[in-house]
Amino acid sequence: MPRFAPSTFLETHEVTNQPGEFSGVNLYLTDRALREAVLREAGPWLDRRMAALGAIVGSEDVLEWGELANRHPPELVAFDRYGRRLDEARFHPAYHQLMALAMDHKIHDLAWTATEPGRHLGHMALLALFTQAEAGTMCPINMTYASVAALKAFPDVAKPWLDVLLGGKYDPALRPIGEKKGVTLGMAMTEKQGGSDVRSNATRAIPVAGENGIYRLVGHKFFCSAPMSDGFLTLAQAPGGLTCFLVPRITPDGARNGIQLMRLKDKLGNRSNASSEIEYHDALAFRLGVEGRGVSVIIDMVHHTRLGTMGSTLGLMRMAFAQAVNHVKGRRAFQRNLIDQPLMRAVIADLALDYEAAVVLAARVARSFDGEDETERAFARLAVAVGKYWLTKRNPNFIYECMECHGGVGYVEETPMPRLFRESPVNAIWEGSGNVIALDILRTLQREPRALEALKSELDKARGGDARLDAAIAELLGELQRPALPETRARWFAERMALLLQGSLLVQHAPTAIAEAFCGSRLKSAWTGSYGILPDGTKIDAIIDRQV
Repeated sequence: MPRFAPSTFLETHEVTNQPGEFSGVNLYLTDRALREAVLREAGPWLDRRMAALGAIVGSEDVLEWGELANRHPPELVAFDRYGRRLDEARFHPAYHQLMALAMDHKIHDLAWTATEPGRHLGHMALLALFTQAEAGTMCPINMTYASVAALKAFPDVAKPWLDVLLGGKYDPALRPIGEKKGVTLGMAMTEKQGGSDVRSNATRAIPVAGENGIYRLVGHKFFCSAPMSDGFLTLAQAPGGLTCFLVPRITPDGARNGIQLMRLKDKLGNRSNASSEIEYHDALAFRLGVEGRGVSVIIDMVHHTRLGTMGSTLGLMRMAFAQAVNHVKGRRAFQRNLIDQPLMRAVIADLALDYEAAVVLAARVARSFDGEDETERAFARLAVAVGKYWLTKRNPNFIYECMECHGGVGYVEETPMPRLFRESPVNAIWEGSGNVIALDILRTLQREPRALEALKSELDKARGGDARLDAAIAELLGELQRPALPETRARWFAERMALLLQGSLLVQHAPTAIAEAFCGSRLKSAWTGSYGILPDGTKIDAIIDRQV
């Protein structure tokens, strides 16, 4: 982090030719692509919120909180000093400061409490902005947001929770929800033997005699994200089949529920966020929906968490890119600033194309979550999977390329680049890894004719804007007319849909130089995905001028 007036005159040399620190800037107002998307898809009400948060998360203090929360990850406290079970995750104070800031800015509930258009875009965009300072805290924030989608269908169980969640403040104390200023909710679905195949779950749900909808759970979960949450949506085998339950940390009578934390995961990245393995020991649970319909209940939560993974990916991309641009503007080599070297300009311009395309796609998908007609909702179900698949697939190499722009200093832990790089794969793995998402896309296309019609309608909006885009759309739609879509091509379909949606949106909304360069590079059969390889005639100056 920046320090006051560091000494540059050392005993053996003078420290020169170093870029300034990237801090003390409004992370939103300096991001033209995101601001244009917010104004277009939501309007001034969200622009004001974003500008306010952008100034805060770009400050030296908040950026340092993000660094501290990851340098000092949570610790498992299984017992107190007298041997009594606690099963708690303890956090550095910076983590709590970040969580309080996020909930003060309503990232967890804005989509459900605002009345203006673009409410879910508000969640996604604020989450992306906050992620630039710290990503791990956005896991419990995003799951709390997404839980509302499942809970609101069951007011008999959920009302006490929603009354505290909506409009709530951060309150980390462990106590009954009726005594709290706000709550967070997590999710515990996967088990050791099945992973994403949740229908193989073995955790048992035993009905409590004489108590309608109340059960005791016995079993385990191999991944329980955010175990310090006040409650969890979970899946267990009831007498009638796989069922969704709400499991509180504290029971209504004020006792700790039978949830034991076995260990915290030692993860590659996302280190500020606690992820755990848990066991249920006769844990009290409240049924959501009917027995045997657990997947259909929790899928609404999963659907909304996927929007958050797009937002988180967008934030990671932006911070990595902003750091790279800051470095190449302030560093000289071979008599010129790096930003003025032709090949570096090509790399920066190519990275900019991916970021601009990620913004327009994420914003359009988020807007579809506000959709009130069946066609728009069908588009949301398809497009959020497409967007999650593609943005998270591109993210690790994007961030690596931004790291390489720094040279050797980008590989040093004192910079944010290693933390961003370690964070880069997580959104591709959580809430459905690549194959799971690609196959989900195929199933949606095959089971929901309205989803394909929504895709066609969306792509048709750019018809005539670029001949290469028109030809690529015709090719894709022709392939989608097959009576059976082979699973072996699922990733190809996912990638092409993503690229064509991005191209279509850029043609409609981006400057001509960006749309032309994107279609001219990404839609070619010879495109390798590497950065810095742009077609002859690309208007590199016009692309870069938006980024510096």
